[in-house]
Amino acid sequence: MTTPADPRDIICRIAAGDLDAEIIARTDHAIAFLDHRPVFHGHTLVCPLQHVATLPELPADQLAPLMGLVQRLASAMVTGLGAQGSFVAVNNTVSQSVPHLHVHVVPRTKGDGLKGFFWPRRSYAAGQMAAYATLLRDALDA
Repeated sequence: MTTPADPRDIICRIAAGDLDAEIIARTDHAIAFLDHRPVFHGHTLVCPLQHVATLPELPADQLAPLMGLVQRLASAMVTGLGAQGSFVAVNNTVSQSVPHLHVHVVPRTKGDGLKGFFWPRRSYAAGQMAAYATLLRDALDA
């Protein structure tokens, strides 16, 4: 069920501008920002602006705008970061760390070490997060 923005929800707070994040893109319906604990650098979360907990709860008319941004980011992973492809995933309730729908778009390269659903997390060095965000924003604008 869609509900008004939840002030306790991290994604709603980012969308409202109340919490800092490295924003990659924003449309009338969705926002994309870098995951602060990425599987690989450039790992981006794409979320509806409207508070929706899971994919089954997303109104049908918002699916295309959300997945359109996911599709553009999957392409930007290749052109902007030099990845060979991407991994796109959504958790619904189980393993969902935040109760707000978010689509993971993760850059992938053959032999990158990602196996199955074991996702080791990384950190960004100082300034590195902003640099990756710029690469992805530039690729989206190209």
